[in-house]
Amino acid sequence: MTRCMSFCLLLAIIAPAGGQTVDETAKTPLGWKAGAASVVITPQENLWMAGYSARKKPAEGAAQDLFAKALALEDEAGQRLVIVTMDFIAVRRSLRDAVAARCLADRQLPPERLMMNASHTHCGPELSAPPGFEEQTKRYYKILEDSIVLAVNKALDRLEPAAVSYSHGRCGFAMNRRWPSEGTYRNHPNSDGPIDHDVPVLCVHNADKKLVAMAFGYACHNTTLSSVTLPPEPPKYMFNGDYAGFAQQALQQAFPDAVALFVMGCGGDQNPYPRNGEMPGKLPLEMAEHHGKSLAYSAVAATLAGARPITGTIQATIAEIVLDREGRPSHPYLIQVIRLGDSLTLVALGSETVVDYSLRLKSELKSPVVWVAGYSNEMNGYIPSRRVAIEGGYEAQGHYKLDVEERIVGKVHELVGNLDKPLEGK
Repeated sequence: MTRCMSFCLLLAIIAPAGGQTVDETAKTPLGWKAGAASVVITPQENLWMAGYSARKKPAEGAAQDLFAKALALEDEAGQRLVIVTMDFIAVRRSLRDAVAARCLADRQLPPERLMMNASHTHCGPELSAPPGFEEQTKRYYKILEDSIVLAVNKALDRLEPAAVSYSHGRCGFAMNRRWPSEGTYRNHPNSDGPIDHDVPVLCVHNADKKLVAMAFGYACHNTTLSSVTLPPEPPKYMFNGDYAGFAQQALQQAFPDAVALFVMGCGGDQNPYPRNGEMPGKLPLEMAEHHGKSLAYSAVAATLAGARPITGTIQATIAEIVLDREGRPSHPYLIQVIRLGDSLTLVALGSETVVDYSLRLKSELKSPVVWVAGYSNEMNGYIPSRRVAIEGGYEAQGHYKLDVEERIVGKVHELVGNLDKPLEGK
C-alpha cells in the first residue's frame, strides 16, 4: 500500500461516510455565500528558483505543481472578501497592486477586501531574474498575474449558499531557529525558543453539507528542502510547494470536492525540523511530504475537536505605515485587518514577521478568535520584534529601529478599533 493510499484511507475513516463534511459537530447556519477556485501556476519554463542564493542553476522540472487559490466569501448584506493563497516565495507589492486594481475594475472588489498570502516555499520561481533569464521571467510574471485574477474570478463566479466555521489544532514540527552563539544568534534549532504550533482552520460547507473549502495556517518557514537529492549526488532542483504544498495535496486527495488553501503565519524565525536530509535514510522531498501530511492530519483533527460557527458580516480595513531603519531608507508597510462575523479577527501582516507578533496579538486583541498571518500583501524582508532587534542575528538584518514592534502592533489595535462594531470580551 502506498503512503498516499494509507493517508487517504485514514482520512476516509476520520471523515463521515460519503465524505460529505469534516466537522459534523458544527451545526452552522447557511448565512454566507462562498466559492473557491484553484489555478496551476507551475512555470512551463525552467526558471531560476527563489529562496537560496547558493543555487547555481535553474529548476530541472517540477516534483509537484504550484497553485494560486482563491476563497471568496459574501455576507447577507452582499459584502465580499477574497483570500488568495499562492505556492510562492512572496507577494510582491507590485503584483498585489496590479491584481487589486483589476479586481476593483472588473469585480468592484475594494482593495481592503483582497488578502494575498504567500506560502514562502523556497522551491518556487524567482521573479528577480538573474542575467540571461529576463525574458522568461517577464513572461512568467504576466502569466502569474493573469492566473491569480482568474482564480479570483472563478471563486466569485462560484458563490453559493454556505456555512462557515472555525476550529484549530496543533502541529509540532516547527521549531525556533535562533540559537545564541558568540554574542549574537545563528540559524540553529532551539527547542527553548518561542513557537506557535497553532493550526487555525476555516471550513466552508455548501447546502448539501459538502466541504468545498478549507483554509488552514501554520507559522513555519517552508524550507524543508533546497534540493531533492542528498550529497554526494549533485543537487537537483525541482519546483514544489514544500510541506505546505504536500499538506494541501493530501487534503485535496482526501476531500476531492474541496479546495485546500494554506495561509502562512508569522514564521520568520521558525524552521521545519528535521530538514534538508537531517533524517538518515530520508530524502528531503520525503521529509517535506511527511511534514505536509502531519499538518494535514492536524487540520482534520482540529475540525473533530469542535468547530465555532461563524455568522454575521464581513468587515475589512487596510492601512500603510512607514517603518524606520537605522542608517537605511525607511519603507512603507501594509497592515490588513479582517473581521468575519462576531467572532473571528484575521490580521494580515506584510513581510517575514517573527513569531512574537502572532503570540502577542493573539494575547492582546479582544476577540474570541484571532488568526495572525504573515507574508501577506507585500515583501520587504524580515520584520523583527523588539526582542529580535535587540538580540541581533539573521532576522534582524533589516536594521529596524527598536520601536518597530510597537508601531505595527499599535496600528493593528487602531485598525481593530476603527471597525464598525468592535468586539467586546475574549
